[in-house]
Amino acid sequence: MTRTVLAWVVERVDAGERVAMASVISASGSVPGKPGARLAISSNGGKCGTVGGAGLEMTVENALRELLDIPKNDTRKIGGRIETFLLHKDGKGQEVVALDSLCGGRVTVAMEVVEPVPHLLICGGGHVGRSVAIVCETLDWKHSVFDVRGEYANRERYPLAEEIHNCSVSDFFDSGEGESVSRFSDILILGHDWEIDQNFLIGSLRRNASRNTRIGVIGSRTKWKGFRAAAVEAGIGEETLTSARCPIGLDIGADSPEEIAIAICAEILAMDRLPGAAED
Repeated sequence: MTRTVLAWVVERVDAGERVAMASVISASGSVPGKPGARLAISSNGGKCGTVGGAGLEMTVENALRELLDIPKNDTRKIGGRIETFLLHKDGKGQEVVALDSLCGGRVTVAMEVVEPVPHLLICGGGHVGRSVAIVCETLDWKHSVFDVRGEYANRERYPLAEEIHNCSVSDFFDSGEGESVSRFSDILILGHDWEIDQNFLIGSLRRNASRNTRIGVIGSRTKWKGFRAAAVEAGIGEETLTSARCPIGLDIGADSPEEIAIAICAEILAMDRLPGAAED
């Protein structure tokens, strides 16, 4: 069961979901869940495992959902929680959580939230894209690459990429891989051709109705004005457009591809760690 739950947690986190997990770390007496039993719940509502069922299961499940309701910035500061449950209705008043049960056992459960690392889809595998990938590798972030040019989207150039897509924009979005963009925390449009960039932006916005994926476009405000107008003409609503921004990167006076990559990744880190950074 431990292996199954942990594998499920990794799968859901890789898909970009937050996961709250409970682990039984000690038990005594007559209890349904033994040490090592685990229950995990994802932010999308999925569930895997068990800590023993009955009232304990329900109480722990509710606690996990409460942890998922805490903003991730706050979770980083306060961490998880450890609680001891007494499976007996007469346990009230003791330094434990008493459950309406007659088992009489005692269970200690550790609860935590596992956060996904950023996963950047680099659209445009040129100099800036390659530099962004290097910064991702340094930060232990995940990255994937899209480029219509085969020489800029291959394993030799991006050996550590999660995914490599060398195809047209329409082929990407018509494929199973492009139907959902929710597995990416960020889509960075860094291409060499404005028309390809514009089409990729519109395709990304159409598949980002939940606005959970941030979309960034490299370029000037004039370029963004044209892209924005094209997106509206293509039927993209103003609310959906709020998930996109241009220009991207913190203003650090960056000139070289390497400096631009640092500015872009620093902005992403700020949006993850500093409340309101996305609106600055």
